Amino acid sequence: MSSKIRITKQFTFETGHALYGYDGKCKNVHGHSYKLSVTVIGHPISDTNHVKYGMVIDFGDLKKIVKNEIVDVFDHATVFNKNTPHVELAKELEHRGHNVLLVDYQPTSEMMVIDFAEKIKSQLPSHIALHSLKLQETETSFAEWYASDN
Repeated sequence: MSSKIRITKQFTFETGHALYGYDGKCKNVHGHSYKLSVTVIGHPISDTNHVKYGMVIDFGDLKKIVKNEIVDVFDHATVFNKNTPHVELAKELEHRGHNVLLVDYQPTSEMMVIDFAEKIKSQLPSHIALHSLKLQETETSFAEWYASDN
């Protein structure tokens, strides 16, 4: 059996959010240029007749999954916890044509990365496992999700 290999693809997207009930500046609507690193693990395809021979997964296929599930959904959207009074603000923004996402969690990097892990895992081929995610909110702040921790 060949070695297990991890491969990573990185993505960027711009997303606004507000943290309801938070005791600092982030209770206000603001945005981040998020960087998401998606690492999957698997064995490179050993069938010499396979069009993807030597690949764990085609980077293009991984990109498609992450773009559909995360980037295209969150990019240039504003995320609010739907269980807070922010819902009024969200509805007003939506009414004015803004791209608003209502989620059932506080949209911190920590909670977003948990959400992203579930979404990506559900779309990966069965022979590929999600190894880890890193969601960078600023140059110096990030949250990580590891399969081995969960």
